[in-house]
Amino acid sequence: MLMKTKYHSEVEINENDIWQFENGLPGFPEEKEFCILPLQEDKGFFILQSTKTPEIAFVISNPFSFVPNYEFKIDEQTLEQLELQSKEDLQVLTILTVQDPFEKTTANLLAPLLFNVKNKKAKQMIINGSNYVTKHPLFYIKGGK
Repeated sequence: MLMKTKYHSEVEINENDIWQFENGLPGFPEEKEFCILPLQEDKGFFILQSTKTPEIAFVISNPFSFVPNYEFKIDEQTLEQLELQSKEDLQVLTILTVQDPFEKTTANLLAPLLFNVKNKKAKQMIINGSNYVTKHPLFYIKGGK
């Protein structure tokens, strides 16, 4: 399937690579199908691209690469919605807010993206009662800035 994208103009994607967000994303309830594309050749950053609207795309990454002690509990409703049977079936990514310079880029740790790799169901879950924030710095610069 040929798809227009925000960052890569047109790309060919396999329909088996489409992730289903039953309720869309917060702020984008009508966007229910996304695919994950590489950002560039850099293996640590990706694009979560809407299959319906080329302008809707988010830079994403593995939060554990930047915050090794990142942890949260998945609520029962989300476990059921994603039909998660095992933690091995779960992939966690976070949406980034890319800044210039890149060292000021932040991650939304308050609302991780959860993917069931077995059935291609996905959801952005807001963590209740957490100290995590939507703009957690990815990089700590010497001097504390």
